[in-house]
Amino acid sequence: MSDFEHVFAEPPPGAAADWTISQNWCAYTQVEHDTWDTLYARQMKILPGRASDAFLNGLRALDLNTGGIPDFAVINPKLEALTGWTVHCVPGLVPDDVFFDHLANRRFVSGQFIRKPDQLDYLQEPDIFHDVFGHVPMLTDPDFADYMQAYGLGGQRAAGLGVLDQLARLYWYTVEFGLMESPDGLRIYGAGIVSSATESVFALEDGSPNRIAFDLERVMRTLYRIDDFQQVYFVVPSIEALKAATLQDFAPIYDRLRGAPEIAVDAVLPGDRVLTRGTQSYAARGGRFAA
Repeated sequence: MSDFEHVFAEPPPGAAADWTISQNWCAYTQVEHDTWDTLYARQMKILPGRASDAFLNGLRALDLNTGGIPDFAVINPKLEALTGWTVHCVPGLVPDDVFFDHLANRRFVSGQFIRKPDQLDYLQEPDIFHDVFGHVPMLTDPDFADYMQAYGLGGQRAAGLGVLDQLARLYWYTVEFGLMESPDGLRIYGAGIVSSATESVFALEDGSPNRIAFDLERVMRTLYRIDDFQQVYFVVPSIEALKAATLQDFAPIYDRLRGAPEIAVDAVLPGDRVLTRGTQSYAARGGRFAA
C-alpha cells in the first residue's frame, strides 16, 4: 500500500487479471545481478546488531545471497513451506483493492525491476531489492505472516468504510518503518529501514527522531513522511504483541478516529511512552540526507 501514483489504471498488456506478471528471471542482466549483490553486501555490513532476529533468520531461511537477484521459482517453495506465503511480480504499483486481495490470500507482490547502479541510495518507487530483501524475510515469521494477511483482510473492509488513510498509517509505521524492542536494545523490522543503508543507522542511532512505544490509535492518527527519513518511529514490544494488538474489530476504532485531529510527525503527546525524545535536528536542516 503506497501513496505513490499508480503506474497503470488497469492491468497492462502481458499482465494477468490479478496484475501479476512473470518474473522472467533469465532476462536480468549481469549489471542488474551485480547491483543486487552490491546492495546485499552493503546491508549485511550494517544490519547485524541492528536488524531483528526475525528478519535475519528469514534471510538465512530463504538464502537470498546465492548470487544476483533471487529467482522466485527457487524462493517461493521455501517461503510457502514455512508460512504459506508466495511472492509474485507486478508491472508497477497496483490499485489498493488488488494489493489487499493479494495480501489476504498470502501473496506478496513485488516490483520486477531493480534500481540503476547510480541510484543505490535513493529510489522513489519500490524496486525488487526493497520488496524482496526488505519485506520477504519477515514473511517467514509465523506471527508476522498472520499479521500481513490480517492487514489485507482489514484493508478490504477499510476501503468500503472510507478509512484507508488511517489504515495506511498502520502499514507505514509497522511494515515499512517499524522498530521493536529486544533484550539487547531496539531492533529494525520495517522494510523501508532494513533496505536502506542510511536509514538503518539513522532510525536506531541518530538523536533526531522521536521513538515512541506503539499505540494502535496513536499510530493511525499520525502523519508520515514519504520522501525522507521519518521524524518518529513507533516501537513494538514484539511481533506477537503487534499481531495481538491488531487482531480485533477495527470498526469501533474507526468510529473513535472519525473526526479526531491528525497528529504531526514531530509531535510528542502527554500520553506517549517516549523511548527517545528526538531533537528533530535532521528535519530542521532540511532533510533528504542533510549533512
